[in-house]
Amino acid sequence: ILKTSTVSGHIEGDRPALRVAYVKDDESAAYVAEGTEITDSAPELSEVIVHTKKLARLVSISNEQHRQPETPGQTAQSVARDLIRKADLSYLGEAAPTPPATGSTGLLHTPGVIDGGEVAANLDGLVDLVAELETNLAHPGYIVVDPYTWASLRKLKVGGDQINASLLGAGTTDAVPANSGLVVDPSAIVSAVGQVNIAQSDHALFANDAVLLRATWSIGWAVMRPERIGKFTVDPGSDGS
Repeated sequence: ILKTSTVSGHIEGDRPALRVAYVKDDESAAYVAEGTEITDSAPELSEVIVHTKKLARLVSISNEQHRQPETPGQTAQSVARDLIRKADLSYLGEAAPTPPATGSTGLLHTPGVIDGGEVAANLDGLVDLVAELETNLAHPGYIVVDPYTWASLRKLKVGGDQINASLLGAGTTDAVPANSGLVVDPSAIVSAVGQVNIAQSDHALFANDAVLLRATWSIGWAVMRPERIGKFTVDPGSDGS
């Protein structure tokens, strides 16, 4: 969410919302002569509301274990990674909330996202998807895939004398549901995030002679221009042969 969206606000609290305005028409620029009045194009404005939710994790640790020199730092890093992993999975694959509930819909389930279909024997489908997004004025910055999709894409080979050369290099992110992928323009998505907060209590589990560690993180996102984001699937059995 921090890399593949435009962070438009830093928020705190359980369920705050952030309103983000944007100009819908990207094609109103015109040439003008020097010294002449520039006409107000009166662009059509729109707005998205970014609803946020709070992720949380509690971990209890015995005082004997907590007193080990490396334990506090390692435990804090571990719970922070857990929050980030959950955030990634929600950002990419969260189902749309059922009204009246509010929340953010994962990119794979966002209405209007361009469906590039299945990428099988070669990368032509992915190339065509990127071309369609660019026709929609997108600037794709990331291809995000799950580990199985990455493996399938890496197995697609170049023909001719380079039959064993992979069509793709390194650089994708393993985080989406199996056998699926996304092509993302970060400027098409706005997000609101808080700080990852780690707190410790020496008193909550006093009777257990233990320490309680709490981690929280508030996040939310909204897609402004779904036509500038693409999704695709791969054949899990595709080996490029």
